[in-house]
Amino acid sequence: MGKANHSVTSDFILVGLFSHSGPHLLLYSLVTTMFTMGLLGNTILICLIRTDSRLYTPMYFLLSQLSLLDIGFLLVTIPKMAANFMQGKESISFGGCAAQMFFLMLMGVSEGVLLSLMSYDRYIAVCHPLHYPVLMRHQVCLLMVGTSWMSGVLVATVQTSITLHFPFCASRTVDHFFCELPALLKLSCENTSTYELTLSISGVLILLLPMSLIATSYSHVLAAVLRMRSAEARQKAFTTCSSHITVVGLFYGAAVFMYMVPGTYHSPQQDNVVSLFYSLVTPTLNPLIYSLRNREVRVALVKVLERAGFRSKR
Repeated sequence: MGKANHSVTSDFILVGLFSHSGPHLLLYSLVTTMFTMGLLGNTILICLIRTDSRLYTPMYFLLSQLSLLDIGFLLVTIPKMAANFMQGKESISFGGCAAQMFFLMLMGVSEGVLLSLMSYDRYIAVCHPLHYPVLMRHQVCLLMVGTSWMSGVLVATVQTSITLHFPFCASRTVDHFFCELPALLKLSCENTSTYELTLSISGVLILLLPMSLIATSYSHVLAAVLRMRSAEARQKAFTTCSSHITVVGLFYGAAVFMYMVPGTYHSPQQDNVVSLFYSLVTPTLNPLIYSLRNREVRVALVKVLERAGFRSKR
């Protein structure tokens, strides 16, 4: 019992990605640059969606929520890792570790659900365009967003509470650069095999259900696109859907590797790389994918830049 109580008041040690050698300093600079780009890109995208009336559509409303989740991913992981590197320390408090684990799970589950609902939005837009204003009215969009966020809160609350219930009386060194649930479970001095099995099963369900909705939506979209006679209509449908498919591939590719492939088939080093991918690379790329491939976003950005240039000259 004393050991369990001690585990609640002691810090954890995070194994960072960087040392102070030349190559690692270069990698650290690259990570901080991508972090800054990710924050700016997602913030700019949210501002464009909120200020340009032509982007007041269900698709862009859902996209603004995706950018908000991506900002959360960036803020939960990278600043602590960078601060530890700059200060030359590796510790994180028990509360800080719990907060990291909770918010990462919240963001991850919410984003997975949101991406699946965004595929439904594309299905309605392509397959039932005349009913789109009714089926995707603002109340429905709010319900979609609420469902994604509440799913994340529910899963994160349950799984974080259960994980922190275990006593951490073994080595307190987390073989990761942030507190992620699988890495933290390895530190427990109790047998967690039953919980890990339950966690794997729930992880499969959490991933497979949204992926099934995405696959179903896009199978109908593909069939509808192939039936279109107009090449221009096919191109427009492809453009509006391809950005979302790209984002889905990036996010779910990393998630499947982390939570559906058994831990014995990947090393902690591989986990670090994949975690860096979905906590940094994907949130940084998402606004670029949507802004470069969507004409409406490009036009809105040009308008804002032109207005800013005009005002500065005045």
